[in-house]
Amino acid sequence: MAGDGTSPIGQPTGGVQSVERVLDLLEAMADAGGVAGLSDLAASSGLPLPTIHRLVRTLVDRGYVRQEPSRQYALGPRLIRLGESASRMVGTWAAPHLTRLVDALGESANLALFDGGQVVYVAQVPGRHSMRMFTEVGRRVSPHCTAVGKAILAQLPPARVHDVLRRTDFVAHTPTTITDPATYLQALDQVREQGHAMDEGEQEIGVRCVAVGLDSGPAPAALSISGPTTRMTDDLIERAVPELRAAADALAAELSMQRAVAGA
Repeated sequence: MAGDGTSPIGQPTGGVQSVERVLDLLEAMADAGGVAGLSDLAASSGLPLPTIHRLVRTLVDRGYVRQEPSRQYALGPRLIRLGESASRMVGTWAAPHLTRLVDALGESANLALFDGGQVVYVAQVPGRHSMRMFTEVGRRVSPHCTAVGKAILAQLPPARVHDVLRRTDFVAHTPTTITDPATYLQALDQVREQGHAMDEGEQEIGVRCVAVGLDSGPAPAALSISGPTTRMTDDLIERAVPELRAAADALAAELSMQRAVAGA
């Protein structure tokens, strides 16, 4: 570090900037699937290698990053506790919005976040019917076979989408699962055009799901409702989309406000 209070690239140093750089590196590693080399982090962050190495070594010493035998760096186990606590808080904020969806539509409502190339369900309110679709909170699924995955990826920059798809195993869970990246990209175009995403029994036979993405917020996310194909009719989907959109907008505004208050 230079003796005049500036970094090697001439920017002022200080606690706040160091925190921002650390967070940028952690997010870059998450975007890369949880594992990245120093050169990858340099390319994505624009920081010089000596600065990245110094920050990463601090993260390694604290357990937030670990060094792999390949000499790449991976997200460390100490992040799990932070992530679980954050997920619980987001789930708490989402619960009233999910409950209103269930009251309006009758089917199970879910909130999912994008994390490390996968979709993780962080909140769920079961439907009012005796036969309900339960999504286990904490469950991780591939974005290629879920409505929430499509809704989230449809909002990401093209370069990031292609990077995610390169690391996605297009496993055929059912006969309707999309297993071809080109076909999946066409499906994302359709999501952008119509404003919502569908899962037509692609994750589980007999289950239909509709989802919309949150336009803003601290992380890529989506809300959905799901249920048996016999109840998830086209009429219900048509009613569900504006309800989901309203709930997503309200939740995104609430999360943004929480973020602004925390940063004040």
